[in-house]
Amino acid sequence: MNTNIKHIQAQAHLERQARIDLAACHRIAARFELHEAIDNHMTLLVPGYTDRFYLAPFGIHWAEIKASDFCEVDLSGRLIAGKGPIEPTALYIHAPVHRLALRARCVLHTHMPYTTALTMLEQPELRMAVQSAVMFHEEIAFVDYNGLAYDQSEGERLAQSLGNKSVLMMRNHGVLVIGNSVPHAFEQLYYLERAAQAQVLAMSTGKPLHDIPFAVVRSTLAQFNDGAEVGGVDRADLHFAALKRLLDRSEPDYAT
Repeated sequence: MNTNIKHIQAQAHLERQARIDLAACHRIAARFELHEAIDNHMTLLVPGYTDRFYLAPFGIHWAEIKASDFCEVDLSGRLIAGKGPIEPTALYIHAPVHRLALRARCVLHTHMPYTTALTMLEQPELRMAVQSAVMFHEEIAFVDYNGLAYDQSEGERLAQSLGNKSVLMMRNHGVLVIGNSVPHAFEQLYYLERAAQAQVLAMSTGKPLHDIPFAVVRSTLAQFNDGAEVGGVDRADLHFAALKRLLDRSEPDYAT
């Protein structure tokens, strides 16, 4: 087998695995009620490229998305492969973020309920009042609501507001999370919602929140970083692999 054939086969394998991971991400988000039915968007750069990404055609519920469903779209909105309608806000939010934001190989935008509830508050910050919030210390940016993203400039505004952070709290709207892989982006999405859920539930008691002291936040963040791997494997990868095993048992068609 010559080198060119090996390269083609290797690229095909990478693309197949990327599609499977992105399909799994949609299914898991639906299972955990992080979705908005057929709305919101999750995208991933095609392996080996920085100018094209996978996007689900509009109209498919997140709970039924399969690996073979994804379109390939370039940053200008041109359909490279696949079929189905491209929803405008998906293009105008995700293309600029993929183009402008560091670490944005995977971009997840949802209206998940507890995090979205925080964005509706006058002071929408995620408080350092629960352990799961600590991983987001200095990782969250904020942007004011400006209507629907129906042009490229709106996506550029969002990307510029995100800056070098991994989470963008979109006031009165939802959240956008980025990562250098699907497992890393989903890890951010999942734990952000869990931390927001704990905060909203605590706030519902009407009692003051007790924030973790700043020095402890910093030392705990260092502990998170030091313990990012278990048995030589990244925690995010272990978490996502476990979630995929659940899908393999109950809805294996996601990988088709």
